[in-house]
Amino acid sequence: MKTNAKRVNDEAVNQEIAFAAELAASGNLHSAFHHLERAHVLGQASTYQHTRIHWRMFKLAVRQRSPSEIWGQIIRIIGASTKTPFGIYPTGNTGGSNVWFFKSMSIPSDLQAIIEHGKKETIEQ
Repeated sequence: MKTNAKRVNDEAVNQEIAFAAELAASGNLHSAFHHLERAHVLGQASTYQHTRIHWRMFKLAVRQRSPSEIWGQIIRIIGASTKTPFGIYPTGNTGGSNVWFFKSMSIPSDLQAIIEHGKKETIEQ
């Protein structure tokens, strides 16, 4: 059974991924990647979401023809699928190859509000 926190975060992740897909379809790859980074912050506690987001980042990197981002995402897909189940992920990390994969980062206030709302929903059950 999904908790409300997971449902809230999944909905927010899916919304960011949808924004990214729309932007990528229109050719705005930079903004699309930004929305995948936001999805990453929201979904990195879930092995499924974490790996799914890195896969999408990889596909976008291929479209951008960025060797460093392609390689970075390959490493991150492996890490997301093998480390996240054990709770090993850096909070707030945006997931791009421009950031060291174990670096924790501050969470933007709008994303923190989504995360906190999900936690509040779980506590009230």
